[in-house]
Amino acid sequence: MGARRLRITHRTGHHYGAPVVASFNEVRMTPRDADGQMLLSHQLQVWPRATVQAYSDYWGALVQSFDVHEEHELLEIVATSLVDVPAGHPRATGMGWDDLRGPKVLDRWGEFLVPTRLADDAAEDPDRAPLLDDLLRCATPAEAVRTCVAAVRDRIAYDDAATTVASTAGEAWAAGGGVCQDYSHTMLSLLRGVGIPARYVSGYLHTEEEVPGSTVTGESHAWVEAWDGGWEAYDPTNDRVVGSAHVVVARGRDYDDVPPLKGIYAGGASEAHEVSVEITQLNA
Repeated sequence: MGARRLRITHRTGHHYGAPVVASFNEVRMTPRDADGQMLLSHQLQVWPRATVQAYSDYWGALVQSFDVHEEHELLEIVATSLVDVPAGHPRATGMGWDDLRGPKVLDRWGEFLVPTRLADDAAEDPDRAPLLDDLLRCATPAEAVRTCVAAVRDRIAYDDAATTVASTAGEAWAAGGGVCQDYSHTMLSLLRGVGIPARYVSGYLHTEEEVPGSTVTGESHAWVEAWDGGWEAYDPTNDRVVGSAHVVVARGRDYDDVPPLKGIYAGGASEAHEVSVEITQLNA
């Protein structure tokens, strides 16, 4: 799959049941400008109008924050980005189990080895714990990662009604269904359970086919990167190569570190939340 230049338009709307008098918001919708991916331009539009401030979070993602201090029943956000995504699929060099358990890996990537609220402790789950033993019997960590992808896909069927944004890996495993967030959290819980550092990646997914000049419906997406002498990405939801159709926005321990939109508000309850993503492949 060759390199791609993509124009991404991400629209989000919040409808409230009664006027909101104030809201405080964080947006993570800016593609990363790193690791071969090049951000050419980015614009964030907000209604009602607000002053937007930007900073990098602990994990390196660009965060845009804004407050709205006027009554509103609708909050609209449009993020428009132009990004070059490199060709190919970077592969980890690979290492043995003993090297993976060495102090250099533990010290450097310790934050991606511990359970979190959403990527919970698989060792404490009677349904997942036996799989950890199977993964540890794999000849190499790389084989364990591939085995983990297959196990997660075998267990979880894509079902957007099976879970919520607050569901844990254990809940998705028990339900046998979920969305990309659940596939990723489940994989993270298993990899960390056998000592393989793994992190949650959020971003956008374009079509696998080449469609230059066409605007297609894209999607916000999540996948996993595992450390095996280097970071290598895996898409357990689709079981497809992570390459130029995947646009990285943010990385963290789980979804809680990287939500596209997070905020608090004072006023009426949220009645509806609408999201759309359009992606156009351009000639570089």
